[in-house]
Amino acid sequence: MAQHEQLVIVGSGPAGYTAALYAARANLSPLLFEGLQPGGQLTITSDVENYPGFPEGILGPELMEKMKKQAERFGARYVLGDVTRVDFSQRPLRIWQEEQDFTAAAVIIATGASAKWLGLPSEQRYRGKGVSACATCDGFFFRGVEVAVVGGGDTAIEEAMFLTKYASRVYLVHRRDELRASKIMAEKARKHPKIELVWNSVVDEVLGDGKAVTGLRLRSTADQSKRDLLLKGLFLGIGHEPNTRIFRGQLEMNAVGYIKVRFPSTATSLPGVFAAGDVADPSYRQAVTAAGSGCAAAIDAERWLGEHAQPN
Repeated sequence: MAQHEQLVIVGSGPAGYTAALYAARANLSPLLFEGLQPGGQLTITSDVENYPGFPEGILGPELMEKMKKQAERFGARYVLGDVTRVDFSQRPLRIWQEEQDFTAAAVIIATGASAKWLGLPSEQRYRGKGVSACATCDGFFFRGVEVAVVGGGDTAIEEAMFLTKYASRVYLVHRRDELRASKIMAEKARKHPKIELVWNSVVDEVLGDGKAVTGLRLRSTADQSKRDLLLKGLFLGIGHEPNTRIFRGQLEMNAVGYIKVRFPSTATSLPGVFAAGDVADPSYRQAVTAAGSGCAAAIDAERWLGEHAQPN
């Protein structure tokens, strides 16, 4: 027998926990599936200095724990682990975690997006110690030092341009001999006095002293030769992948898998299903914007449930 819920939230992080807070305060008693990494990407972020209300900054995991407890105080409930499949073709909506079956009158999807990484062990070792996938989150920590951005598209150039506000030099490392970015963005990169283009190169290893990044070992895609580049930070500009695999074919998405919402609401293509945070946001990907959309999704869900009351 499936466990029925009025509102299920899939995914934690700022969007999921904020949606849980607002839904709980609206007496919806939401059930939130936290995933295998409760708190999302912020749990692997050390210092968060751009979230309003924390003038001295706060550790990412600590911020997420505070959000979780705040929602829990008002009656939000949590289940650890991933949702493994869904069926939104019928009412009530069906959700599975492994073999356990749940139904819901409404669902908020807040599963986020994952940065694409190079897949190097050394990259993993120095994540949060000089390796980042978010210039707007971490650029401030690299004032007056040299950094590198990997990538050749608009995302990489946007990251590089932002980092020029802080870094003394930004190396843009690209595996080919021409950028795949739009002509306007490519021209900006070429002309910027602080950006140096490093062609036909890939990162073979992230170098460090155990505590922080000290450089990169680059490998030429032309002749396989290697050289070291001394710097203090590496930023990945190779894109993000929305965590929407289990929803494909059931909700309308854009070409790369971000869930489409009917702006300014958080409503998806399916009545009673809402999306919040990075899973529906290819543009900003900030904790504060995710939290704001989580609030909006909870309010949208509350209103929808009020208009479409369904028996349990």
